[in-house]
Amino acid sequence: MIAAGDLAPEFEGETSQGTRLRLSELRGHPVVLYFYPKADTPGCTTESKGFRDHFDELGSRDVRIVGVSVDSVSDEVAFAQKYGFQFPLVADPTGTISEAYGVRRPGGAARRVTFLIGPDGRVVKVIDSSAAGTHVGAACAKDW
Repeated sequence: MIAAGDLAPEFEGETSQGTRLRLSELRGHPVVLYFYPKADTPGCTTESKGFRDHFDELGSRDVRIVGVSVDSVSDEVAFAQKYGFQFPLVADPTGTISEAYGVRRPGGAARRVTFLIGPDGRVVKVIDSSAAGTHVGAACAKDW
């Protein structure tokens, strides 16, 4: 798994917003990159709604939020629309992005892991916990 101090691996993927996103497009901004197992399941919904509810707070610090799961684009679109997520959810149906970050489970889904990435593209902190609220709390902390 990618660790604090590592350069965050580049990726490109289709998003719930109907665009393609390259991580390098977010350079110059801090980034919350969170991986979640499955769209519209209880834990993933709680976590994603937490990021939604803190979107303005994080935005006031110039933080960008990006979610990634191995779901299809249509699943990501439905999930984002159902709960009004203002940030992109990246579809990773082949698991390539999850694999690059070392968070893919043997069954194919990603583990719940969040990478806090500095403006220079380096990982500042890794939150590896099955507790959804832990990720939002760490992202909202002002120590990164």
